[in-house]
Formats: sequence, structure tokens, C-alpha cells
Amino acid sequence: MAQQITYDKAYDAVAPGDFAAMLEVPRYGRRTDAFDGIISATHDHFWDPLDKQYIDFDEPFDMASIPIMPLDNVIELKSAVADRLDEGQKIQLANDVIHWSVSNLLHGEQGALSLSASLCHVLLDPGAQEYAANQAREEARHVTGFTRYIAKRWGAPLPVGKTIATVLGDLVGTGEVYKKIVGMQMLIEGLAMGSFATFNARTNDPVLRRLVQLVMSDEAFHHRFGRLWAAKTIRYLSPDEHRKVEDWSAQLFQMLLFNLINAEQKQVIYAKYGLDWQWVRDAVKEVFSDEDRRAQLKDGTNIFRVLIKTLLHAGIITQRTAPLYGVWVDMEELKAEGEGIPGDVVADEMLVVLREINARRRRIGGKATVA
Repeated sequence: MAQQITYDKAYDAVAPGDFAAMLEVPRYGRRTDAFDGIISATHDHFWDPLDKQYIDFDEPFDMASIPIMPLDNVIELKSAVADRLDEGQKIQLANDVIHWSVSNLLHGEQGALSLSASLCHVLLDPGAQEYAANQAREEARHVTGFTRYIAKRWGAPLPVGKTIATVLGDLVGTGEVYKKIVGMQMLIEGLAMGSFATFNARTNDPVLRRLVQLVMSDEAFHHRFGRLWAAKTIRYLSPDEHRKVEDWSAQLFQMLLFNLINAEQKQVIYAKYGLDWQWVRDAVKEVFSDEDRRAQLKDGTNIFRVLIKTLLHAGIITQRTAPLYGVWVDMEELKAEGEGIPGDVVADEMLVVLREINARRRRIGGKATVA
């Protein structure tokens, strides 16, 4: 069996095929209450992507003349690529880049759904298992929501990027629970919260803004599950175990930092404009240096800043690996910021909205009406 590296019994796990362990009578009486608050809160932040009372995907948006994100958000348009495009093509390319980004968010939500379902097969504690099942339900509505948004704006999603496909495949398929929790519940969810916070702050499309706000209301709780694991586990690790978790996290960070968003990943877009992806890569390199990357990581919503902050406040980063991250961010500044992440405030605000909608639905017998 894989090394689980869990010290709190709430995270005890068995092999995926060991269903007999789930039927042992003593197991049913060992339920932890650690996740009850997160589980019960799902009633407050419930939303239905098929109900216009929560989100109306039919709201029009002029894709031909308005970029979904401001043009200065698209790194390609800061390079020689812009010289080869007219104004209309610049807007089209910008929206195609967002098509790629949102498609990979969709693939990430599918990964989170599959990973949550895989935790249901291995977590012994009924409370932890119920939490995982609850998250799977919430991730499923995210898949539906992003699928509908993409269908309205572009028709169909773009294929998954190689980097995110590799990472998600490893996390869903691993038998090691700590990798599932650190990798998905902390790192990937942290990256997603950074992305959602950026879309929320900058998008010109009110439907996308509403969608990410709704998703953030769920993801804030999912991220909290990972932080609970860290609080109940990290301080008890042996030096060898901590080194294993720390090194694996650092490797995952570096893979994502340098490969998650690059020209090779997005080459399917450039072909529409007769652009060779290797030429685009070189053009972008001319205007985007490591210093530019460091400048971007000063933004509180930057996805990689959020990732580092999550690892730091979880206690995973030590003085041994801090210099690796310190190349990109001021670690003391991150430490002083506290553990809150971008999107927490938006999630709290959306909770108020959802409580009002859900209370209204309950008053009319669960049948939502659209004003």
C-alpha cells in the first residue's frame, strides 16, 4: 500500500480496491466531526448552473468587438505578435486565449471531481468520506457551469493542455492520500482561486464574473479542507516525511510555474492566425523576462503567488526550500499577509447572495422562479 503520511485518524485510508474495509462494523462509529461545519455549510452556498435565478448563460456578449479580458492581460499582444494582427484580430486572439484558459479550468474542475470521487473509495472515516462525496457533487456543478459558459461563447472546449493533463492524471491516479490533498485541495485549488479572483476583478463579461463568483463560494471550502489536513499533519511529520512532502510540492510548483501557461500549450490557438507557436514563444520571450515574472508575482491575485502562500502558511516550506520560492516573491512579506487567499472575500459576499436565493426557493416549495 502507498505511504499515506497522515497522522490524524480522520485521514486514514485503505487501498482503492479494499471495499471490504468499508463494511467493517467498527468503521461506522468512528466518524470525525472535523468537517461537519464544511459539510453543513453546503446548504448555504448551493447553486444550480441550470437555474437562471443563479446565473443566466443566455446574457449576450459581443465577442467580435469586446475582449472578455482587457487586451493588456494577454502577453502575446505585448510582443511582436500584435504587429501581425489588425484590431479585430487582436480582440479575437485575446478571446481565443481566454477560451484556452477557461477550457483548462473546466478540465481542472473535472480533475477535482474525479479526485474527490477517488477519495471516497479510500477514506475510512465516514465524516471525511462524506466531505469528499459532497465536494464531488460541487465539482460536478462546476463542470456543468464551465461547459455551459464555453458552449455559449465558443461552442466547445479546447483540448486539455499537456501540463495540466499530466498533473491531474498523476493526482487522480496516485494511491498516496497526501499527494491528493496537497496537490489538489491546496495547490490546484489555490491556483484556481487565483485565476477566479483575476477574472472577477478584470473581466468585461458579467456572465464569467458571476460564474467565477459562484465557483469561488464552493472552492473556498475545498481549499479549507486541505488547510485542515496541514494543521493536523505537518507538525507531526518526521524529518524524512516532511522532506518528502516538501520536495514533491517544490517539484510540482516548478513544473506549473514554467509549463502551465506557455506558447507550446496554446499552439492550437495560433494556427488560426498563421502563427508558428515557436515564433510566438520567441516573440514573447523578448518582452517577458524573469524580472517581468517576478513583477507579476507581486499581484495578490497572481496564481503562483497564491500557490506559494498556500504552501508557506501550511508549514510545508522550510528554510531548506524557501530560497527556491524566494527567487520569485518576498517570503517575509507573504508570511506577514496571513493565510487568507484571494477570493475568500468574494466567496463570503456570494454566500450572502446565495443564502437569500436559497431562502426564497425554500419559501416557494423549492420551485425557483425568475423575476
